[in-house]
Amino acid sequence: MKQRSRVVSKYWKVAAAALLCVALAAPLSAGTAAAETPATRTSATALQEQGAAAAPVDRGLEHLVSDYRTRTPSKYTADSWKPFAKALTAAADVADDTSAGTSEVAAAKTALMTAAAGLEAADEGTFQTITNNTFWNDTSGNPIYSQGGGVFKFGDTYYWYGVHYTGAELYRANPTRKYDGNVSFVSIPVYSSKDLVNWKFENRVATRSTGVGSGANLGGAGWVGRLGVSYNENTGKYVLAVQMWHTGRGGHGVLLLQGDSPTDTFDYGYFQTQITNSPTTGTGDQTVFTDDNGKDYLIFSNREGRSRGFVAKFRESDSLRIEPGVEIRRGDGREGNAMFKLDGKYYHAASDLHGWNTSVNYVNESTSSNVQGSYSSEYVLAGTEMDYSHVTQTGFFVTVKGTKQNTVIYAGDRWADFAWNGIGYNQWVPITKTGARPQFHSVSQWQFNVTTGEWRVGQANNYILNPDIQADRIIVSSVRGWRNLGGSVTNVNGGVNGSRFALQVSNSGGVEQRIASVPAGTYTLSLHARGSAGQVVITGSDGSQRTLGVPSSSGWAKRELTGIALPGGAATVTVRASGSGGVTVDQLSLVKTSAEAPSGQRYEAETAPAVCQGTIDSNQAGYSGGGFCNGTAAAGAFAQFTVTSAAAGPATLGVRFANGGSAGARPANLVANGTTVGTVSFESTGGWTTWSTKTATVPLNAGSNTIRLDPTTAAGLPNVDYLDVGAATR
Repeated sequence: MKQRSRVVSKYWKVAAAALLCVALAAPLSAGTAAAETPATRTSATALQEQGAAAAPVDRGLEHLVSDYRTRTPSKYTADSWKPFAKALTAAADVADDTSAGTSEVAAAKTALMTAAAGLEAADEGTFQTITNNTFWNDTSGNPIYSQGGGVFKFGDTYYWYGVHYTGAELYRANPTRKYDGNVSFVSIPVYSSKDLVNWKFENRVATRSTGVGSGANLGGAGWVGRLGVSYNENTGKYVLAVQMWHTGRGGHGVLLLQGDSPTDTFDYGYFQTQITNSPTTGTGDQTVFTDDNGKDYLIFSNREGRSRGFVAKFRESDSLRIEPGVEIRRGDGREGNAMFKLDGKYYHAASDLHGWNTSVNYVNESTSSNVQGSYSSEYVLAGTEMDYSHVTQTGFFVTVKGTKQNTVIYAGDRWADFAWNGIGYNQWVPITKTGARPQFHSVSQWQFNVTTGEWRVGQANNYILNPDIQADRIIVSSVRGWRNLGGSVTNVNGGVNGSRFALQVSNSGGVEQRIASVPAGTYTLSLHARGSAGQVVITGSDGSQRTLGVPSSSGWAKRELTGIALPGGAATVTVRASGSGGVTVDQLSLVKTSAEAPSGQRYEAETAPAVCQGTIDSNQAGYSGGGFCNGTAAAGAFAQFTVTSAAAGPATLGVRFANGGSAGARPANLVANGTTVGTVSFESTGGWTTWSTKTATVPLNAGSNTIRLDPTTAAGLPNVDYLDVGAATR
């Protein structure tokens, strides 16, 4: 899913039209021939009889040029803008040239997208909030309908493709029942985003009327789903690979559609019923993975039994064939096959095989540098055990290589036939790697900065896992994420607000959940309860306890305990029945209500993304960190810090400095987010090794902010050691 970084120049030397003719007319290899339907093995004519168009006029380059002309130079670094501007000019020339050949157009597209992918933001970006367990809308306020697809970066933009089923509309209108079998295909929409949070609807790249060869269309398919998109540098086409079952096309297979731009209306390319080395036609589940070198692969299992996992390469000439699959795992049946790459390793992830139901994620990691090489035995992805992967199965992954860290986004798939909380319900959480293996972070709300790759827990995150008792797809006597403490424990049908399940404890029984870590602060504990009396106890890492009494109630009633002070560290939530009667609870919540601690955060002047117009020196004792900013002796020779605030409001700054000059104070404008908000006078400290702190108050935005010290005299700034930033107050 990463933007490719292939060398572009080599594609100028090859005529894509000639490549296409060779691909259509030349004899096929034995491996590829075995993968094709009989009607398409011999010639270009046979292919065209299936409905493949003969080199239509490219519609995409002009669209891409028009889009990229909207970029503003001031938002990017000069070094990254220069090659982009050059590629944009060259692409515009090709787009205006009516005699340009297919190879020229493809090469211009590739060069433009490669340069766009290399654009570097001039600032540190902002944190955007992702909230799970809710329906998502696009930027126009309309529902996002995207199931079983993927997010792919082309140029500087992310594109999200998925399937719109009729069941998604039904479930959104009434999420209090199951919609088994409501998987009638509507369309494949595409959305675009720069920040992976705000999504703009672009087009329906395929609809029921889209042709699939031999006079058939997608409207006649019995199943359409599990898709991904790749870009082919030789043809300049974007190729969409999707599962299709169509009795008019020979049954199960991989349908390949192609378009001239990421948001084009895609046309029929090919339908491949068999991938060599797979024991079945079609695929079990599948996703598309693009490696760092730009090579594209189909990640899939065999259709029946799904006990074998494969990595198969897309044909490089046109991406319209799937080459023989290489088996990378064998064992228990798995579905939701997907892959991500993090810190040089490939990770194949999949879920239990039991009909779209939630489960842990099972991972095989590469033991070589080859995506089609050897893999480890299977293990459970840490963090997916307590609530079965945030009540999902594996959907797809997005890897973001930020300026500060690499983060993988797990896009979980929920469906409706296990707990009626499915179709069209997307759940995204971060995956990081701090030790030998990756870690899944099950959060209901989090914030992400696509520029830096950083993420943090959201203010409204619920620290209780499986709080709605939806992880188990059947009635059980040990509820996922909750440890039994005796008595009778079960999940029961009929949760609050029409949800399927709730938690019931009786006969003086109880359950507990140990939360691995909560930040220090003040919390609110809430839940809905009915039935007999009970109590809920929250215990902090220091042993302190607060108790929420739950009186008996014939119907659902919300209960809440506020002002719970918890220290940082582990916390335990315990639910107990008061007697032999059963207390039933649902929608448990533990949310931090206090603002960030007032101690604030320190930003060293020598550490990026801080900017020093001068030198970073270490020749004066008493500084913190690795050095200090020795600014150029000139007006306007500034020091700048990029700081993050959890909330908008005024915040107190502390600038540590040393001024050993003989000319007295050195004044500077204090500039916050481009606006001068005051002046600061840095008086003499009596020596360059004598450090002092100057405080000031500035308004901060929620998210990323820039703080600049801009000297107003020729003496410039004093030596600047660091900037302390307290929490913004509302």
